[in-house]
Amino acid sequence: MVLQSLAGLPAFLVYFCTAIVAVVSYLFVYTHVTPYNELDEIRANNPAAAIALGLSLLGFSLPLISAIAHSANVWDCMIWSLIALIVQIIVFFIVRIPVPNLPQRIADGELAPAIWLGLASLAFGAINAACMIY
Repeated sequence: MVLQSLAGLPAFLVYFCTAIVAVVSYLFVYTHVTPYNELDEIRANNPAAAIALGLSLLGFSLPLISAIAHSANVWDCMIWSLIALIVQIIVFFIVRIPVPNLPQRIADGELAPAIWLGLASLAFGAINAACMIY
């Protein structure tokens, strides 16, 4: 009985490790695309940066979860994870349009722009995840 339960462990480990690589890659790319370093800001106790980055990570994770659940194989999952990353980068640039100086305002600790960016990232991540059902 235990062996039957553990039969899916190799696939779990492959997808879990793939997800870890995808999340770390996302954080690396996203924090290098933005004009301020979110991790430095978080270390300096800037809640705006934590909100924006945390919700953005959730916005990326939703399509990653969908890709894991619906992909045909790990390569398919990685391709859709890359698409999710690209969507989140595009969202970052689109969300800046109606809010002047959005990155600087987040770096300055303003919460409203951070919440706007974070929730927009989360909303588009949810839409992206829903679109990955194939």
